[in-house]
Amino acid sequence: MTKHIFVTGGVVSSLGKGLNSASIGMLLESRGLKVRLQKFDPYVNVDPGTMSPYEHGEVYVTEDGAETDLDLGHYERFTNAETNKYCNFTTGSIYYSVIMKERNGEYLGKTVQVIPHITNEVIECIKKLDGPDTDVVISEIGGIVGDIESQLFLEAIRQFGQTIGRGNVLYIHLTLVPYLSAADEIKTKPTQHSVGMLRQAGVQPDIIICRTEKHLSEEIKEKISLFCNVDKNAIIEEKDVKPYLYEIPLILMEQGLDKLIIQKLQLKTNNGNIDKWLSILEILRNPKYTTEIAIVGKYIGHQSAYESIYESLIHGGIENNARVKERRIESEDVERFGAEACLKGVNGILAPGGFGARGVEGKVMAIQYARENNIPFFGICLGMQCASIEFARNVCNLADANSTEFDPATPHPVISLLEEQQNITKKGGTMRLGAQACFVEEGTKAYEAYKKAMVSERHRHRYEFNDAYKERFLANGMRFSGHSQEDRLVEIMEIINHPWFVCVQFHPEFKSKPTKAHPLFREFIRATLKK
Repeated sequence: MTKHIFVTGGVVSSLGKGLNSASIGMLLESRGLKVRLQKFDPYVNVDPGTMSPYEHGEVYVTEDGAETDLDLGHYERFTNAETNKYCNFTTGSIYYSVIMKERNGEYLGKTVQVIPHITNEVIECIKKLDGPDTDVVISEIGGIVGDIESQLFLEAIRQFGQTIGRGNVLYIHLTLVPYLSAADEIKTKPTQHSVGMLRQAGVQPDIIICRTEKHLSEEIKEKISLFCNVDKNAIIEEKDVKPYLYEIPLILMEQGLDKLIIQKLQLKTNNGNIDKWLSILEILRNPKYTTEIAIVGKYIGHQSAYESIYESLIHGGIENNARVKERRIESEDVERFGAEACLKGVNGILAPGGFGARGVEGKVMAIQYARENNIPFFGICLGMQCASIEFARNVCNLADANSTEFDPATPHPVISLLEEQQNITKKGGTMRLGAQACFVEEGTKAYEAYKKAMVSERHRHRYEFNDAYKERFLANGMRFSGHSQEDRLVEIMEIINHPWFVCVQFHPEFKSKPTKAHPLFREFIRATLKK
């Protein structure tokens, strides 16, 4: 039988339930177990695809085209588990499914209620990852205990534990143990109250992970153990880590968390091997080289908006034995202060994705600066589209060239709406999404990175390069080095006479790991080190 671990949170949000879930998955994988991960989010949106990056952060796209929570990115970066549409459910998607079943008459005239129908739907979603090829499923419950929005999921995991037997389920509660500097004291009361609310919901935690900025004394652990009814050896201290998230599995392992989980779930494992992870941490701590990259984006003010981009740059640094220093620049600041003032001295420039006209001209200015000063440049999704606009205006002499997303009346629409998007009016889940084949031309920077002619990459966009301008671009030194099937869509473009100027329509950051950087991020960092 597949075993199940449920990770809940208390006191405050953003404690790192996703990172802890991913770290637990990594530790169990290192011991030879096959792990799957999923997240339940308490908001009523069906998925985060229509939410602003300022509201929700990054939207992570899976191979099968699901628009999901950014924590799924942590799951895939820390483990070998591939996520899909069954790895992220929301209150909205749960209710939507139940309502559709009711409309189709599947409840045979019964009154549809939160219990048992809604909770049963949650339980069915939990079971979707079960199977003979899965030893452990780790399910993260979004939000915090005490939120009215999370009650549905707490009741469901309570019922689930009762159904399959307590020996097959483990509840882990992540909580904050704050330090009050004025009193010079560590306070356990928030954790006590949080666990108390969890127990009122019928869930008794087996393990408590304590986020803290100060070391927890034995006395503090004994106090938490007593008031929360959890064994003292199951009180795990997790001090804040800076600057790398990849330290977390090591902290948990040193606290004996993996051994505790194996013991409580009676799992058969090997002794474990984290040598590869340790070698990654050694490079991060003592790199041979350093490079500085400017990320020119529209949502720099939100830490999570470009989560996968930031991590992928670190991965590229690992493979080049280099520390990547980030210079995060709001594209509107480039418009205000100029490219030279914002970008002088960097070794590389990256323009990530985004939507809407705000800040686009700043991106265009940054790209022109990279092109004219031979600074390695990497454009992703909107970054590629802005590079097309810049090249059209300043190299091809097409004044007022633009994307029809920003200027429907532009005389030179070098970026236009995808053909299949012409008649789409609904916003949710309607973009070009998920894994698509890309055919790479030999003799290009892209082929030099991939070393193969066909790759699969994840997409999330509505607009594309306008083929009507291909010949004009080719005549002025642009090369189209990657296409979709039958040369239908431009996937990769690069400037021939430039040290490294590569743009892609897809999102390579969704397929990069600390143990294996995405080829394009690896080569981008390598080019910046040469610079």
